Amino acid sequence: MIMKRIGAAILAAALFLPATVAYAKDAGDILIRVRGIGVVPDESGTTDALGGSVEIDNAYVPELDFSYFFTENIAAELILATAKHDVKLKSPDVDLGSVWLLPPTLTLQYHFLPKSRVSPYFGAGVNYTFFYNEKSGGVNSISYDDGFGLALQAGVDVKVDEAWSVNFDVKKIFLNTDVKVNGGTVNADVDIDPWIFGIGVGYRF
Repeated sequence: MIMKRIGAAILAAALFLPATVAYAKDAGDILIRVRGIGVVPDESGTTDALGGSVEIDNAYVPELDFSYFFTENIAAELILATAKHDVKLKSPDVDLGSVWLLPPTLTLQYHFLPKSRVSPYFGAGVNYTFFYNEKSGGVNSISYDDGFGLALQAGVDVKVDEAWSVNFDVKKIFLNTDVKVNGGTVNADVDIDPWIFGIGVGYRF
């Protein structure tokens, strides 16, 4: 709720700036953004021996990304962030501890209206997720397999001046991992599939 209110206030301020400022995105531009993101897993999965369903909590962290424009419409974006999640098994209730995710993601984007103050975009790409610093919780040990996933993205840049912009972004990452509990005594196939909602600022040069 707080992020939505802040985002609405920033957007309203940006839209009332003078229209005489140059807002163009051009070939060769580099755009760096810093976002605050909410990582919301859309998880599903069960264990082979215990049954039940896996639950993963949300995380709120900073994100850094770099975009390079090949043309005024087409850009590639590298997205960097890391987040900690608590993991539980429900019915039966088992604390599976916590794990950190590092999912560098590369998307290819198409930017609509690159000369306008408000410029939406869509993107698609891949990510490779590293799992690290696992804490076992109520079990003896737990490990997660790293792996590739697909990513979809949509967002909008709202220009403040020639260099600065406000950004709103949402991503869907399709991510699966095999989880080994107690050295493989219990295994789980888990689809994490997080939604990632972001608000931030960008600087173009």
